[in-house]
Amino acid sequence: MITRLDDIVAAAVARGKKKMIVAYGQDTHSIGATDMAIKAGLVDVTLVGDPDEIKKSCDAEGVDINQYTIIAESDDVKAVEIAVKAVHNGEYDVLMKGVVPTDKYMRGILNKEWGLLPAGTTLSHITVLQIPAYHKLLIVSDVAVLPLPSLEQKKQIAKYLVQTANTLGIEEPKVALLAPSEQLLPKVVSSVEAATLSEMGQNGELAKALYQGPLALDVAIDPESVKIKKLTGPVAGDADCLLFPNIESGNVFFKACTKFGGAELAAMVAGPTAPCVLTSRGDTALTKKYSIALACLAAR
Repeated sequence: MITRLDDIVAAAVARGKKKMIVAYGQDTHSIGATDMAIKAGLVDVTLVGDPDEIKKSCDAEGVDINQYTIIAESDDVKAVEIAVKAVHNGEYDVLMKGVVPTDKYMRGILNKEWGLLPAGTTLSHITVLQIPAYHKLLIVSDVAVLPLPSLEQKKQIAKYLVQTANTLGIEEPKVALLAPSEQLLPKVVSSVEAATLSEMGQNGELAKALYQGPLALDVAIDPESVKIKKLTGPVAGDADCLLFPNIESGNVFFKACTKFGGAELAAMVAGPTAPCVLTSRGDTALTKKYSIALACLAAR
């Protein structure tokens, strides 16, 4: 079982290099991240973008441009189309966002003709956190894509959480269904839906895992809080996965972990037919490498 983010890199390298294509990958952010991934032995990389801009970024980062395959395209929307179509056609294992705006990147993934999202599925976001104060990796969702997931969308998020846990070698992950309290609050939607999902999970209607909810954050991850509150259950105090009720709670949690708690992370878009990397300029160099490694490990 993988217990640290460095182990994700090692496991991905052991599986062999993947082919990754970067949509509009011509900025220093894309060049720096992909160079690190190439040096780690994770990927062979194709950049779709303006060759002159790619050269400028490579020169600025001190990166050898010859390690890349380059597909010339100066328009960002067309670059996304080229990259997504190539992944759709099975030419690449992993897609990565370059300097193109996130909404254009997502529209490409969601394109009904040549995109990557199967009909009837939900696009979401998975983050794997390595938090110094926690005894193992913590897999959380959704912190970046779905503002207020419905019950049906939460069922798919649970599936993505379990799939990611399985990728990390956790055969029967413990999934905490979060709400403001471990008590069932009939007037609080997140509480009612957490209870519904917990019952569905226990009845075998969700991906194979241990489910418990509603759970407040403290009793999901802290054995001492569980002891004080005299709570029992298969997940309480030892969660592998946290399913947040909305984007505000998830986003604040993961940013607090990274900015105050010294956490490092790997993240990817979940739901498409191939893993999609979505890093930002504010991510650390390690986050970029770990996110590419997670996508490579999840690739078929």
